[in-house]
Amino acid sequence: MKKIILIGSVFAVIGVFARKPNYNEKAVAPYELEDPLVFVDGRKVVEPSQWPERRREILDIFAKEMYGQPPPGPEAVVTELIEEGSTLSGLAIRRQYRMWFKKDKTGPFVDWLMVLPNHINGSDSRKKGGRIICENKSPCPVVLMLNYRGNHAILNDPEVAMPEDAWFRASASKDKSHKPQEINRAFKRDSRSRTTVPVDLIISRGYAYMTACYAQISPDVEVQRGDKESLAYTRIFDLWPKREEGQKDATTSLGAWAWVLSRGLDFAETLPEIDSKRCVVAGSSRLAKAALLAAARDERFAVCVANQTGGGGCPLAKRNYGENIGTQVVMFPHWFCKAYSKYADNESALKFDQHLLLASIAPRSLLVEGFNQGWFDTKGEYLACRAASPVWEFLGRGGMPKGEFPQNYDTSLIGTNLGYVRRGGAHGLSTYDWLWLLDFADRSLKRNSALTGKAK
Repeated sequence: MKKIILIGSVFAVIGVFARKPNYNEKAVAPYELEDPLVFVDGRKVVEPSQWPERRREILDIFAKEMYGQPPPGPEAVVTELIEEGSTLSGLAIRRQYRMWFKKDKTGPFVDWLMVLPNHINGSDSRKKGGRIICENKSPCPVVLMLNYRGNHAILNDPEVAMPEDAWFRASASKDKSHKPQEINRAFKRDSRSRTTVPVDLIISRGYAYMTACYAQISPDVEVQRGDKESLAYTRIFDLWPKREEGQKDATTSLGAWAWVLSRGLDFAETLPEIDSKRCVVAGSSRLAKAALLAAARDERFAVCVANQTGGGGCPLAKRNYGENIGTQVVMFPHWFCKAYSKYADNESALKFDQHLLLASIAPRSLLVEGFNQGWFDTKGEYLACRAASPVWEFLGRGGMPKGEFPQNYDTSLIGTNLGYVRRGGAHGLSTYDWLWLLDFADRSLKRNSALTGKAK
């Protein structure tokens, strides 16, 4: 009953934008999608050498019309090791770092948890000069992502600190204090959690795991519960010039979360244990949107896995199925720039759609994972992948395998560089999703390293 009341109150708040979500495929009106291989001025992309120019054009459209402009680069990325120790029954090394973005270590900071496998190619970790040294003979790939409830939700190790200077949504802080909670320790390893993080599985597959809490970056306000939108533009936003009131393409929370993912990769590049050229950026729900945007903007990410992004991520907006732009810009105004509001209940006016964002990741690798809740329109995700696939094919990397909208758990549409899969169950990153993620990353990284010769 509470859920029904909440949904009703949300649509009451939305008011003029409260177009009832459509869940009837027969009611989807005809629409046209822009060709990712045709410039806005009508020129065709005829040579792979032209793709970077078209990609920049696509990203500029999304910056001006949807996600806001990318934040400026940092003055510096300064990290300090806060704590380290053995974890996962001695099979891995736990490290905690604090990251600042100014040389003098003032201003906003983000805390990273890193878990490194210590038994790769026959080499174990050992202590040297008081430090735990991971003597891998070859650096390992890394899965990089943000989390919702704090780094302490990933492991049950009491040494993992709860995030400082973080503001949590009331629905996540449990007691409405907006502070992290001890009750969430190891929550992502609890069977009651819809999203799991099987760190032992990730480590056993030869990957390091690196995460930070999004609540330290930009408060994810709930305007339908009375939170002020302006609160979202604090924390990491304090690094950048003050937002102009009338600016239509100002930096958004999604842009800020994506920006910090790139700063995590900056740091990974400095670590001898990590092969930063084999970095998998991933996320679920709104943090899948952030991962998708990070991969689109930052070509250093080799693989992106976007799990159940919902509207404003992978599904086509023009399909008018499930979540729509009107609900997005009112319920989550800090996710999108103000220019996006003109498309509320006006999706037909869009001169772009999400397939272009997916295409901007090519020729690197992208896996889209969906599930069967109408609000998230997983068929719209499949159609976006299908519409983006010609770019991978054009660039000689192979697109999504041929096939109609698949059944649950059918992996036949997961290609080497572009794939789509869906499942039943609840919203979140399940073990099924993790297995698909790791299998896809294994194939993609192996294939692409063979093509480029840059990573082994």
